[in-house]
Amino acid sequence: MTPSIPQCFSDYVVYVDESGDHGLKTMDKTYPMFVLAFCIFNKQQYANVITPKLQEFKFRYFGHDMVVLHEHEIRKPKGPFMILANPDIRERFLDDLNTIITEADFKIIATAIRKDEFIKKQDDSHNLYNVAVRSCLKRLFYFLDEHGQSNCVTHTIFEQRGDQEDKDLELEFRRVCDEENPNGVPLPFSIVLESKQRNSCGLQLADLVARPIGRKCLNPGQENRAYDILEKKFLAKLPGKKGVGLESYP
Repeated sequence: MTPSIPQCFSDYVVYVDESGDHGLKTMDKTYPMFVLAFCIFNKQQYANVITPKLQEFKFRYFGHDMVVLHEHEIRKPKGPFMILANPDIRERFLDDLNTIITEADFKIIATAIRKDEFIKKQDDSHNLYNVAVRSCLKRLFYFLDEHGQSNCVTHTIFEQRGDQEDKDLELEFRRVCDEENPNGVPLPFSIVLESKQRNSCGLQLADLVARPIGRKCLNPGQENRAYDILEKKFLAKLPGKKGVGLESYP
């Protein structure tokens, strides 16, 4: 009989976002990447330090904290981020945001898949989202086990993508949790699917993480200030375990 998991909550919460299209039948030649990034936060740090700093940042630049930070709109810029068309404001904005990310105490587990190379070795029936979820969840368990949290429930928050895609993700998530725990019991994770428009600080930070990782994997020699900041946050190799913070495929 499979032992039940005690209903205690771990000290950590995980926010997840992606960069790129996970489909293999279509290919953006300028960015043939799919990246899934897990951002692991200690709940006390997240609630008491990181979230207040991000809210204060929004008050400073927008006058309120309802703006949802989105990497694509910041990069372009669009919507409320049109203020970044002014080079001076843009430089200060990015410097302040980079400082928040640099000082924020969180860890990153990510899977980066270069699609045009992956397809040479695999057929296009593979679901890259499932490949990446499986890879990240296994390493997340190693992290939690190392920190004495493997017997408590850790909530893993994903951005909603659509009814069918969300159902497929939840099915794969639960399949991995049931099958992949090396100790033979279900992985102690609970999935939460939520809209980014709910203004979750964790989802917004995860959104800012994924694309710089993809750009670095695609063009290693290109200057990438955002990645240089994030690199220090990748999960270090754990004693006796395979895998580090960033796994690349193929």
